[in-house]
Amino acid sequence: MHLSKHIRSFLPYSALSLGLVFSTTVSAQTDYSQVQIIPHHVRGSMYYLEGAGGNIGLSVGEDGVVMIDDQFAPLTDKILTAVHSLNDGDIRFLINTHVHPDHTGGNENLGKQGIVILARDKVRVRLQANSPKDALPILTFTDDISIHLNGEELLVMPVPPAHTDGDSFIYFSESDVLHTGDAFRTTGYPYIDLANGGTLQGTLDALAIAIGMSGPDTIIVPGHGVPSSRADVIAFRDMTLEIMSIVKPMVERGMSYEQVEAAKPTAKYDTQFGNPNRFLPGVYVGLGGQL
Repeated sequence: MHLSKHIRSFLPYSALSLGLVFSTTVSAQTDYSQVQIIPHHVRGSMYYLEGAGGNIGLSVGEDGVVMIDDQFAPLTDKILTAVHSLNDGDIRFLINTHVHPDHTGGNENLGKQGIVILARDKVRVRLQANSPKDALPILTFTDDISIHLNGEELLVMPVPPAHTDGDSFIYFSESDVLHTGDAFRTTGYPYIDLANGGTLQGTLDALAIAIGMSGPDTIIVPGHGVPSSRADVIAFRDMTLEIMSIVKPMVERGMSYEQVEAAKPTAKYDTQFGNPNRFLPGVYVGLGGQL
């Protein structure tokens, strides 16, 4: 499957004035010594590592390793052990899919080893606020870029502001595998991080990109959760649209966020996706509500 930026040229970018602050947190009581890093082969050169934090993508082959995200700093040694169990070559590049610390927490450790970190320019800007120099991407991009290693093209694609304003997808061309970062997940509702530029419209647009570029056999690795199919992303998108259709008339009637929340518009899906508190505010704001 050959892809280009033309597949998403028709999609609008949404910009909202955002005032609600969310942060990705992990319990201060987490015992990282008990966390296991488990490698999973997906297809072809593509693997992912399961641990604590976002799924780490890997391109593994004769040219070495390309790594996607790096979870938390205390896990770096375990992560490197898992990587080297698959391939004893160098880690050539580390790609950050977005800014959150469960995806970038190991940047400093890996940067100090001379591993080249790349990410969207907006990710570097956000990391600069509270990260040391070694944790910052040294290569940044605003448009599609390609990495040609291990017998395939890794197409790294900026997507509209969805989970954050710095989200990227990575497509493994020969393996036909797409890593979405947190724009798609199987462990909960979409997380629209308003404080870091996430938007409702961008979430829909990013999901539309994933759907549009995937075929029936494409494997989609989410930021959190298990490998999925195009049909799974369609269902996730349709769930989002259904909840929007419930919330929209509430916003149009002038209901406050507290009133909308109390009406439980996500009740149908809460058993499957859990607490909607990092999703519903983004829906409310995206439909014109004021927090």
